Amino acid sequence: MANSMVQLDKEENKEMMIIWQDIVRDTMEMAKNLITPDVADWIEKMLQYTVPGGKKIRSLTLIYAYKSLVSKDQLTEDNIRLVRILAWCVELMQASLIVIEDIQNQSLLRRGQPCWYRCNDIDKAAINDYILLQNTIYYILQKYFKDKECYVSLVETFQEALFMTVMGQYLDFFSTELSKRPNLDLFTMDRYSSIVEYKESHYSVILPVVVAMHLAGIKDLNMFKQANVILLDIGHLFQVQIDYLNCFGDSDVYGKDSTDIQKGKCTWLIVAALLRATSEQRKVLKECYGILDPQKIKRVKQIFIDLDLPNAYNMYKEHMYNVINGRIEQISCELPHSLFLNLLEKLYHQSS
Repeated sequence: MANSMVQLDKEENKEMMIIWQDIVRDTMEMAKNLITPDVADWIEKMLQYTVPGGKKIRSLTLIYAYKSLVSKDQLTEDNIRLVRILAWCVELMQASLIVIEDIQNQSLLRRGQPCWYRCNDIDKAAINDYILLQNTIYYILQKYFKDKECYVSLVETFQEALFMTVMGQYLDFFSTELSKRPNLDLFTMDRYSSIVEYKESHYSVILPVVVAMHLAGIKDLNMFKQANVILLDIGHLFQVQIDYLNCFGDSDVYGKDSTDIQKGKCTWLIVAALLRATSEQRKVLKECYGILDPQKIKRVKQIFIDLDLPNAYNMYKEHMYNVINGRIEQISCELPHSLFLNLLEKLYHQSS
């Protein structure tokens, strides 16, 4: 089912990198008109380091969605170029959120290399780069889409995704950093689902597809509503996979160091553990979760294993997969079922 998306990935990665050089050039032309050459050179270095190195799951989803939604006669060279430019806007958003999240979490690795704030002693000055990356999105949108009918909708969609993501980050931090130690009594499945919906699903899954729908000229509100319901579920499954890999995945393969336990994050694993834990195990989790101590981290992981969470994860993942498949089959509007089925298959077998 997902073979067409796999093939698209191979083809599009090469084509997207050609467009990326245009994005960098356009941004640098604007920067050099406003600031000194040395600062412009630094911005170029930042763009090249933070943006193009990921798996591009979100941007490739956007391109695939667009190609699934329009007729063949609309797949002109100009339209394909525009959708690839939008795909890089999604990658710019992803990069901005990564930069700020790594600072907040004091992470060490991202995509298999040092986090941007750790390069050349940038430290918290990288917060400015987070802001620049986000504003570059709107510069690119204005440059290429200001005369298009979908321009306002595109701007509003990116703004809404950013707003939702920040709300999700607030929910996340309110459970951990703001209280210095996580309050495990707050770690319910409902709260976890809310964090995922706002912090992850909107920008990772809903944003790429909705942007593609706007570029395709779709205006039927019912189509957007039905798409959102399914995409929220896919986003939930996507984040559950990320939570699991953060704890049990190989960081050399995953490309990111594990910090969820020591940072006291509200993840699927800790919520599932609290639902299954004995009173003694819950006491240990309260003592050890959210503390930067290798021995305490080890004790938490051991409880996860004792509670058979790897097996529970596989069962939950399969259950969610089946539920989403059922909802896709119930789509009543003209959205192609294959779009959501292929997206589900792709995210079911890999995470970013």
